[in-house]
Amino acid sequence: MFRTALRNVLAHKARLLMTALAVVLGVAFAAGSLVYSQTRSGAAAEQAAAGYDRIAVNVGVDAAPDGGAPTGLDERLASRLARVPGVAHAANRVDGSAAVADRTGRLLGDDDAHRGSNYAASGADRTDAAYRFTAGRGPAHADEIALDAATARQGGYRVGDRVRVGTGQAAATYRLSGLFRSDGHRLTDGGTLTLFTTRTAQRLFATPGRVQSIELTARSGTSAPELAERVERLLPKGASAATGATLGRIQANLASGDQDTMGQILLGFSLVALFVAAFLISNTFTMLIGRRTRELALLRLLGASGRQVRRVLLAESVLVGSAASAFGVAVGTGVAAALNQLLGTAAGPAGPLVLSPATLFGTFLLGTATTVVAAWLPARRAMAIAPVAALTGSESPAPATARSPRTAVGAVLTAVGVLVVVYGALGAGIDARTVIALGTLLAVIGVLGLIPLLARPFVAALRPLLLRLSPVQGVLATRNTTRDPRRTGATAAALTVALALASGLSVLGASASHYLERATTHDFTADYLVKPAVDSARLTPANTKAAARTPGTRVSGLTQSTAYRLDGRPAVLTGVDPATVSRLLRYDLTSGSLDTLARGQIAVADYKAKEAGWHVGQTLSVRRGGTSGKVTVGAVYRADPQSNLLPSITAADSLVARYDKTPHTHVILVATDRTHGGAGPATYSALTHALGDDPALSVLDRRAVEAEYSGDIGDQLTVFYALLTMAAVIAGLGVTNTLALSVLERQKEIGTLRAVGLTRAQVTRMIRWEALLVGALGATVGTVLGIFLGWALGHTLQDTVSGYTLVLPWARLATAIALALTTTLLASIWPAHKASRVPIAEATSAS
Repeated sequence: MFRTALRNVLAHKARLLMTALAVVLGVAFAAGSLVYSQTRSGAAAEQAAAGYDRIAVNVGVDAAPDGGAPTGLDERLASRLARVPGVAHAANRVDGSAAVADRTGRLLGDDDAHRGSNYAASGADRTDAAYRFTAGRGPAHADEIALDAATARQGGYRVGDRVRVGTGQAAATYRLSGLFRSDGHRLTDGGTLTLFTTRTAQRLFATPGRVQSIELTARSGTSAPELAERVERLLPKGASAATGATLGRIQANLASGDQDTMGQILLGFSLVALFVAAFLISNTFTMLIGRRTRELALLRLLGASGRQVRRVLLAESVLVGSAASAFGVAVGTGVAAALNQLLGTAAGPAGPLVLSPATLFGTFLLGTATTVVAAWLPARRAMAIAPVAALTGSESPAPATARSPRTAVGAVLTAVGVLVVVYGALGAGIDARTVIALGTLLAVIGVLGLIPLLARPFVAALRPLLLRLSPVQGVLATRNTTRDPRRTGATAAALTVALALASGLSVLGASASHYLERATTHDFTADYLVKPAVDSARLTPANTKAAARTPGTRVSGLTQSTAYRLDGRPAVLTGVDPATVSRLLRYDLTSGSLDTLARGQIAVADYKAKEAGWHVGQTLSVRRGGTSGKVTVGAVYRADPQSNLLPSITAADSLVARYDKTPHTHVILVATDRTHGGAGPATYSALTHALGDDPALSVLDRRAVEAEYSGDIGDQLTVFYALLTMAAVIAGLGVTNTLALSVLERQKEIGTLRAVGLTRAQVTRMIRWEALLVGALGATVGTVLGIFLGWALGHTLQDTVSGYTLVLPWARLATAIALALTTTLLASIWPAHKASRVPIAEATSAS
């Protein structure tokens, strides 16, 4: 039986090539995803833990009991700890955020990795073991800094140059004393690290005389746990000691955990690719077995049992699946290695390739098992045909009908799946997404079972159009497409899955993008927005006054003040300049007037007013700390609770100052006057200069604001669409395979058509029309299913994201359908060429 299977595989190797290629792609995707994600995770963990092996014990500050910021450690503690037996060195550490500008004033490095620290010189050589200098030396004076070598290279700086640095206080210019390299946990790839003297770092990031941690190195022969025990006895209340190895493990676990999400996404899409490939495999084996019914019947008449013949067919699938899976694992590993080198960043640093035997062997078994399972149903169906009927050709595949068991099961699964999805969207609560996932699985399986039944009415609906465009080839294409609805449905199923995912993501992404635009940029009518660029930066009223000195501008800060009790309810007030705010933010008023802000009244968002039962003209009690008073509601406006800019309660700056002397300035809004040139490079430069040329403050124009608050959705969708391309490629292979095998089955028919006058060009067009019909069927069903799923997932957000509405991105949906049709059209090129070259005499003489 095994020799028979091997012989059959070799005899049909050309026909099985597309199946093997689909398995290769699916397994390569799965293996590459797992290897790449594990490599990224390992590299991130190694980078996060790098350097902790140099530290024996780290002394830090425990979190404050009231949740406030810890006060730090007395810097003199390091001197006492340095005298503990076994301690070689004790280095004070003061860390914060520091933004470095290039020569044009632009911020260097990644947006979230701008670090500042102190250079803790110690020992006889007055060096800091955490840094290895490649040029110059560490900072020794208050006006000096040192930069990591990568940042200096990016900014074009050399030792001795003047560098502008912002730290949340006023920006200053320093002389560059040296360039260095450091451990991964102190300097991430793509980030910046600026070193100051300890006194300067304390002034910028802490309090003079206080430090945030102390690093201890051990003398030879002293273990880290032993040293930690000795140090613990000398620590003040609120401080604790941990070994460097412990901290390294903690940081490694955190870093590797951050990489797991992308790994899970990649794995999910690889499973989708294998799921789509399963339809291609099943379809291919169905057609191959259909062509070999006489051969299989002859084996059974010669004495082979049905079980033995089934074993032959399954052995063929094992041979194809194992060979293709092995090659797919090799390809996936190669792709992962290439991606590891090309995409090594702070989010996924390059590192040694992680080749886990469980991953490689598991993906190999997954690909082989997928092939075997996909081939099992065609083999089982073939064995249901009586040998004599198969040998005489009297048995033909049963057409898909409304009363067939397959159709009944498909209808039931579809109905149940749809009901489960609707229940998940409307009433499943916190488990809604899990319920929707289950319903989606049932609905997809059910729809795939119904596609053969949908093929006939769908093609019939398109028939008039085809007759108008191509009377002869259109009629032939429609007949050939509906001749075997199950084969047509199985071919369209792969496209259905790909289009359902693409359409669902498009609907969800477009709705989320519209919501974010509505919640942010819709409210933003100013020309510029000023915000902190680093964690330590804080906007102040002085920044607002400085921005207002820019010629031809109208400026207002949004100053947030908390801890209010308004009519007995907790509230946050946002102070604005009443004279300019209407030019900077869009207030869609439902009642009252915004002019009342200048008279000491407040404006309230509609959702806040509805929740509290407030209305225009109502007087409310207000209390903050020991200060109390009365305030009147002067206006109510439409707003979204998730808006990044439009506040829930708006008040004049003067009203906020009555209760809070030091409110927090959230952002500064700037509008320009066109008579002074309006928004442009000159105004941008003047505004940046008025703010002190501080790289710690970001000045964003309208386009940058939109990208800041809503650009992530588009980037994520781009990644997802790229991953879905793999499923589309596999679906295209399925169309190619089906049409190629269909051409082989219909050689006599095609030869007869050629004999009665059909030209090669007309045969080619006929095959292409068949491909387009299959593609249109799969794309239409998939798009409808995707829109439904996108609605369901989006509906689960409405309880937590007020203002979220369904948006149908018609342009994206049309583009996805057009790409699907293009894929099927390209997939038909080789089968169409093959059909047009069928020898007339040989085909018509075939028995």
